[in-house]
Amino acid sequence: MSGGDWRNAWSEALDELELDVATIEAMLDDEHRNAETPPASLWKAPTELGALPLELKPRADEILTRQLKAAEEIARRMTATRQQMTMTRKIETGEAVKRPVYVDRAM
Repeated sequence: MSGGDWRNAWSEALDELELDVATIEAMLDDEHRNAETPPASLWKAPTELGALPLELKPRADEILTRQLKAAEEIARRMTATRQQMTMTRKIETGEAVKRPVYVDRAM
């Protein structure tokens, strides 16, 4: 594989990876996105390309940073959702607010 082809192949692989993380970021930004949205296909690291060209390393690092940030946000939202579900269950069962019950015996 010539030098130009090697760089282009890596650039295309990074394009695909960047598109995946951009899709996740868009889903996180859209609070009302339908929960039925199919998950993105799993990205597979190219095995036939060899080492990443040095000039593409900053771009790859930036994509990794965005991926990690998106993963942290997903984890944060999952925790918040779990807490909200717990509180909702307590409200539905009456556990959240324990109020005294009075019986009118005058009747």
